Amino acid sequence: MGFIDKLWDFVQTTGFYQVFANFTDGGWKNLVMIAVSLLLLYLAIKKQFEPLLLIGIAFGMLLTNLPVAPGGTPLYSSDLWNNGFMNEASPYYHSYGYIMSNGGLLDFLYIGVKTCIYPCLIFIGIGAMTDFGPLISNPKSLLLGAAAQIGIFATFVGAVVLGFTQAEAGSIGIIGGADGPTAIFTTSKLAPHLLPAIAVAAYSYMALVPVIQPPIMKLLTTKKERQIVMKPLRQPTKTEKIIFPIAVTIFVAFLVPDATSLVGCLMLGNLWKESGVAERLCKTAQNELMNIVTIFLGISVGATATAEVFLTTQTLFIVVLGVVAFGVATAGGVLVAKLMNLFSKNKINPLIGSAGVSAVPMAARVSQMVGQKEDPSNFLLMHAMGPNVAGVIGSAIAAGVLISLLG
Repeated sequence: MGFIDKLWDFVQTTGFYQVFANFTDGGWKNLVMIAVSLLLLYLAIKKQFEPLLLIGIAFGMLLTNLPVAPGGTPLYSSDLWNNGFMNEASPYYHSYGYIMSNGGLLDFLYIGVKTCIYPCLIFIGIGAMTDFGPLISNPKSLLLGAAAQIGIFATFVGAVVLGFTQAEAGSIGIIGGADGPTAIFTTSKLAPHLLPAIAVAAYSYMALVPVIQPPIMKLLTTKKERQIVMKPLRQPTKTEKIIFPIAVTIFVAFLVPDATSLVGCLMLGNLWKESGVAERLCKTAQNELMNIVTIFLGISVGATATAEVFLTTQTLFIVVLGVVAFGVATAGGVLVAKLMNLFSKNKINPLIGSAGVSAVPMAARVSQMVGQKEDPSNFLLMHAMGPNVAGVIGSAIAAGVLISLLG
């Protein structure tokens, strides 16, 4: 073989040749996905849209859409999962050994998503960083956290009307919970083929909470309501804070067993924090564990965003429905707070109802920000943290209900 022939063989192995040689057969779609990943990287780095996870998702999306050498092993292969692991007619149905023997690096990492290990480990870290004191001091906050979950079920109905299956609709609806790990957990169980679109939508809209929520909050409240000053919260005892995570775990396990893994991990992390006797484990959960799992989760979720999966009309509908889910969830929390004021002696500032979505602590800060624009001396942050952390529990329970009914 002459030098020219060897040079031509080398050219044929390059990604440039493969993309343009197959341009009309789908190569252009990979270029579009590379452009989408670059846009997400820009939003994550320049605009700081959930950068800790969105950078990983965007880079995983970039890696999975880059060309692979002829005969080489892709970093992530959707065929292994769709035609082998998840195909009931395949001899490799639900065989992780098959994935480990034939997959690439990102296939291995994706096993943590598929088995829902990553979302549960992240919930341990979230629990270790969460103070449930405001919720314990004001149990009525649970109602506001529950009210915000209206967005999940309203969007579920809308998705079914648009032609999605019930399992797909449940996965789309969970975006309204404003909780990325819960959205990934639910979608992995119900509709894994929608995971990239739902993950990107969920984390993008979480970053846009300060943009999406204030107009809805102002539309649904009067100036007088936004100026309501709430009584200071009492300081819960250490005993209450220790009993709370144990009691919630037992209650949720009996009520919605499918939510036990999420809520149990959340409460385990919180118990380490509140017990005061496991400081090393608490700090590890807050820092090293969260950081490591966030890296793996972001890259592996982004890797599922292949061109054939992401560039569909379904993705467009999911993006639109995600906004609806956030909007309805915000409105539900505010309206229920207004309803509670009809029967409550101690008035609630309806702005804290919007914090019932579980974007912790961003949604609570938005309540504080909007309230202080009306009255700079009014401090709503700790009051808003009650429904905010209640929303974390509420979205996990809602996920368990959807998985139980639709899984």
